[in-house]
Amino acid sequence: MDLKEIQNLIKFVAKSGASEVKLEMEDVKITIKTASDSETTIVQQIPVSQQIPQQAAPVAQPAQPQQTVVEASTPSAAADNSKYITIKSPIIGTFYRKPSPEKPLFVEVGQSISEGDVLCIIEAMKLFNEIESEVSGTIVKILVDDSSPVEFDQPLFLVDPS
Repeated sequence: MDLKEIQNLIKFVAKSGASEVKLEMEDVKITIKTASDSETTIVQQIPVSQQIPQQAAPVAQPAQPQQTVVEASTPSAAADNSKYITIKSPIIGTFYRKPSPEKPLFVEVGQSISEGDVLCIIEAMKLFNEIESEVSGTIVKILVDDSSPVEFDQPLFLVDPS
């Protein structure tokens, strides 16, 4: 099972409202748990040494609907942010703004960026993934603190494309 399939499975589980899903395949065992309090998704992938027949795991019945906290904002603030491009996390992991503690930050607010520039690193399962910009522009806001956990599709940066 590749990373894209796991990400799609996580999206499906989050939308379904299920609190836990277990999937066992020939070579891996995956458990996805969502916490109803903080909307955290935990993915555990365990290699299986013995051959297990492939079977579809039953999906747990949806628990009580999760409460989502929506930040109230003024219409003018929402209109101001609509002209910016949001760069989102492509994976779940830990967000880092610099390559190592003694090195400088990849980007700062007000800095111009180009397509392909490294914006941050997201550590997932002991792998450090460089996140590159897909747009050119100026960093307006950094939405995540250094060394913070991030979810798939979570906004990381606001970029002014002009």
